[in-house]
Amino acid sequence: MPKLPQQLLNSLSQLDHFNAEAFVEAHREENKITSIRLNPFKKTDLDFKVNDKIGWSNDGYYINERPSFTHDPLFHAGCYYVQEPGSMFIELALKQTLELTKPLNVLDACAAPGGKSTLINSLISNESLLIANEFIKSRADILVENLSKWGTCNTVVTNNDTERFSELTSFFDAVVIDAPCSGSGLFRKQADAVDHWSEDNVIACSVRQKKILTDLAPSLKENGILVYSTCSYSVEEDEQIVEWLINEFGFEYVPLTLNKEWGIIETPLGYRFYPHLTKSEGFFCAVLRKKTHEQTTFVSKKRSSLEITKAELAILAPFLELNDHHIIKKNERFHLLNTAALNFLIAYEKQFYFKKAGAVIGEIKGKDMVPNHEFALITVLNKNLQVLELDREQAIKFLKKESFEYSSTEKGLVLITYKNKGLGWAKVLPNRINNYFPNELRILK
Repeated sequence: MPKLPQQLLNSLSQLDHFNAEAFVEAHREENKITSIRLNPFKKTDLDFKVNDKIGWSNDGYYINERPSFTHDPLFHAGCYYVQEPGSMFIELALKQTLELTKPLNVLDACAAPGGKSTLINSLISNESLLIANEFIKSRADILVENLSKWGTCNTVVTNNDTERFSELTSFFDAVVIDAPCSGSGLFRKQADAVDHWSEDNVIACSVRQKKILTDLAPSLKENGILVYSTCSYSVEEDEQIVEWLINEFGFEYVPLTLNKEWGIIETPLGYRFYPHLTKSEGFFCAVLRKKTHEQTTFVSKKRSSLEITKAELAILAPFLELNDHHIIKKNERFHLLNTAALNFLIAYEKQFYFKKAGAVIGEIKGKDMVPNHEFALITVLNKNLQVLELDREQAIKFLKKESFEYSSTEKGLVLITYKNKGLGWAKVLPNRINNYFPNELRILK
């Protein structure tokens, strides 16, 4: 890989714990770390072997041999997420600072592509609300896709500048900010990131990080938890930002309990991951508690225009196990949400740009329900639906939208599954099958 920036090495050499020789040597080695985090809502036997467990994550595992995830039906079904080990540290931070069994409002402020959002979603209760926000529109699309695969109905995806959240005072129990940064922690994984690194960019990123934090601080409740992280080694983007938060907003730093065998470096204001010490890429994380209070501005409103008719409910209900969920109609599409997500959508329908609210069920045409692809991935489908279970070869052909041999007594609309996990929808006709898998998601090679 390209030579590491000398300015970065000079800066890090000021830290008492830093071992420059070991750090440089680790960057000469080929990065072969692959890790996944299992979806606790879609447990099943995988088609490849997982190896050592990641110490700070309940469902995180290392993989010695990287499979072709694109050609794995269980990847498309949302049974796991491919994620850096360091990023999973957010799990430990939230578990040690929140009562996760209680209903919580959580914001993932810079959420794309969705690793931390799916992780948070795995931890919070069904009654809780996760707002996953991404400012960049093109990145918001992959965030929607990954959260849809996770299969829950208590998430909302927004596409807004963080400034919009400053109006939502004292609303969130926790705010997670994986801030845009200079990216030095990813040098081993993305060699071209070295060419884009500069001291000026570090300073520019720190200014942007402060702007984001200034925007979001009012939205956190008193005693609410702020989890701040970057993939940068630079103190200006890490400990100095934490110190600024304490001085500027009166936040309180919250230490965590770690296993020393993990090799994570604890500094006075955060936790550092170095590739020569931990089996991970570079990462920084700090947890803070808000000690001040702002008057809340959340006002619940009537459901009115989003409500569905009894006739529409009669068509949709047979496909679902509703429990405590709600069905709404928005832009001619039906959505399934929990109460917290519904209340947020109603209250802030005009203030935020929503990319996703709960799970999209589909549309009604005539007297028939036309299912959305996302509907095949949710975990509250009626277990008595017509199902066509495929083997691995058939499933890959389905995902490529190629024809395949099958045997089924079912006719009409069927849920296509692999290892009992939904992949998509199809309509079985006397002489053929109409594959409804979205063209934009199909496997191309």
